[in-house]
Amino acid sequence: MISKIKLVVPFLLYLLVFDSCVQKEQPNISEQTQIKNVIFLIGDGMGLSQVSSAFYYGDSIPNFKRFNSIGLIKTSSASDVITDSAAGATAFSTGEKTYNGSIGMNIDTIPQKNIIEKVSAFGMKTAVIATSSITHATPASFYAHVKSRELPEEIASCLHQSDLDYFAAGGLKFFTKRKDSINYLKKLEENGFTMQTDSLFQKKPLVKKHKYGFLLAQDGMPKISEGRGPFLRDATLQALKYLSKSDNGCFMLIEGSQID
Repeated sequence: MISKIKLVVPFLLYLLVFDSCVQKEQPNISEQTQIKNVIFLIGDGMGLSQVSSAFYYGDSIPNFKRFNSIGLIKTSSASDVITDSAAGATAFSTGEKTYNGSIGMNIDTIPQKNIIEKVSAFGMKTAVIATSSITHATPASFYAHVKSRELPEEIASCLHQSDLDYFAAGGLKFFTKRKDSINYLKKLEENGFTMQTDSLFQKKPLVKKHKYGFLLAQDGMPKISEGRGPFLRDATLQALKYLSKSDNGCFMLIEGSQID
């Protein structure tokens, strides 16, 4: 089990942070043990209104009460009054505000180094999990640099060269049924990924020195009502077990992509 995990949960403008070593009294920041592992949770379409409703109109106490620290982050678009998932996720992943539709680029379409690229340089293991296609705006902004979210095949072509060690989502057709006829599933395997397209589970435990990819639907994963099952939970638990083997810590992005 990973210890000393920092969990970061953004909801458009909402950022919740807590250290798994929860204390009754908030310690001075300078006295806290340095965080080694980070889990970044994104609930698609969630903002202050949705979270507030859970507190004021819910039948039970929301799990948000478990967080030791609560803060705000501004992810507004540099081009529009209302931000979209691409600009918002790029703000999260790179720290740069950008135009709506941008994947990992600034307002001038210049690629910006994302958090996965930065922590990988320190030897940290990284993962992205989503119930959407892996090419959707939010997960894509953590590994790709493309001028528009409307270019899923171009986004897919970035994945095999990324610094990711583990990913699980849908989106298989953008790798195998492309207009350019290039098989990017094969390119992923050539770049060290053990790929699986039929099941999340493997007969053998995931090995520390290998990279893993799971593309389990042609586009987005099925809805819960369509039989998706506990994919998000199972992929997260599998990734945690795999990432915990890292001596240098880990970073993992998890998106609940279909809740809005």
